[in-house]
Amino acid sequence: MSLKQHAGVLDLKGDAVMKGIIWLRISAIVSLLFASGHTLGGRRSWSPVGDNEVLVSMRTVQFNLQGVSRSFLDFYRGFGYSLSVFLVLQGIVLWQLAAVAKTQPRAVRPLVASFAIASVIGAVITWIFIFPIPAMFSTVLTGCLVIAFVTMR
Repeated sequence: MSLKQHAGVLDLKGDAVMKGIIWLRISAIVSLLFASGHTLGGRRSWSPVGDNEVLVSMRTVQFNLQGVSRSFLDFYRGFGYSLSVFLVLQGIVLWQLAAVAKTQPRAVRPLVASFAIASVIGAVITWIFIFPIPAMFSTVLTGCLVIAFVTMR
């Protein structure tokens, strides 16, 4: 741990806040990378096992609802793109929180805790129901947020 002196007085709290800000910035970047991968992965019809009966059915079975015709693949893609939008929003908000933390670290800490809790829950869901790569992104993001929370005392 580096000890920074400011006017002859050790500034340990300032160091902790700066580390928290850095971890918030890293969290923002991880979230934006996660959004990029999520969006690029959903740009085309794909399946980890190739084209199969389930994917064909998702494409071909159409149903009318509220005056529009949609397939299950349309819903799948729509939810995926919606998640990408929220990952981008999360990245932007985390970046902005890092800026606010420079002057008001106590005000930012509860918000970081909220993001960290949501990230823990999302990581668990991802490990149970999704694939390893997004689960790893979720876990890394969770770790970064927890470190940011802990260091911003």
